[in-house]
Amino acid sequence: MADELTREIIAKIEAHADPDIGEITPQTELSALGIHSLELTEIIFDVEEAYDIEIEMNTVDAWNKLKNVGDMIEAVRSLIEKKTA
Repeated sequence: MADELTREIIAKIEAHADPDIGEITPQTELSALGIHSLELTEIIFDVEEAYDIEIEMNTVDAWNKLKNVGDMIEAVRSLIEKKTA
């Protein structure tokens, strides 16, 4: 079962994803979500605000570094852990 962070981030992604995608899991490829660069930027802003973190990458870097939903979740988890350490 997914942890709370995973569920919250997937919910933020679902708000921007193509509704015909179906269930979004950590294995879902970001490119399959029908999310445009502006929407990815909005998701990043939503995540930064929700967890009081700063994701230091522009949208192009985000697409290149984050291949699936799980990559995004782990990147956020890492930033949260660094902030609380």
